[in-house]
Amino acid sequence: MAKIEVVNWKKEKVGSVDLPDDIYANELRKDILHTVVKWQLACRRRGTHSVKTRAEVSGGGKKPFKQKGTGSARQGSSRSPINESGGVAFGPKPRDYSYTLPKSLKKKALKNALSYLVNEKRFFVVEDMKSEGKTSELAKRLKAFGIDKAVLVDKESSDTFARASRNLQNVRYYSPEGVNVYDLLKYDAAIVSKDALEGIAARLGEKA
Repeated sequence: MAKIEVVNWKKEKVGSVDLPDDIYANELRKDILHTVVKWQLACRRRGTHSVKTRAEVSGGGKKPFKQKGTGSARQGSSRSPINESGGVAFGPKPRDYSYTLPKSLKKKALKNALSYLVNEKRFFVVEDMKSEGKTSELAKRLKAFGIDKAVLVDKESSDTFARASRNLQNVRYYSPEGVNVYDLLKYDAAIVSKDALEGIAARLGEKA
């Protein structure tokens, strides 16, 4: 097991904790990370895009012109896709882009992302995540910590801390159940409370 420092919000060392190798010391697998990030983004798609087919556009009740004698190709409706005001052929319709992945693969990707952050020294453990619920106070705390974009993880979601982080565009606040690969890779660092390590281990089926 590797040891990592436990710090306060002034980045002063106040202790240390062991990180299980099975979670935080995995070999980097970009293919697995790519697969899970692609799945996450697909599941987030709303899929509400829609165009009108020839059955849905207005008009078309009358034959545009007579069948013969005009020199033009025959037409039976102005709603045909070949006309400017006609319907769209084979256009997008509302659909669900989500699909499933094996739970084992998602766990492996999460372990991989956590291992990557530890290896890059972008994983920090703090003694606690208490807050007064003020956004300005949390912003100053992160500035003193030297981080602009971060994923914050606490053992249990706190209403006051959630309220403080809600208006910070570059901050995501989760309990261990909400930690995901996409955000871990997108943001500069992960700041985890000491108590949350046990929750992350339990989610990944390991003992802290």
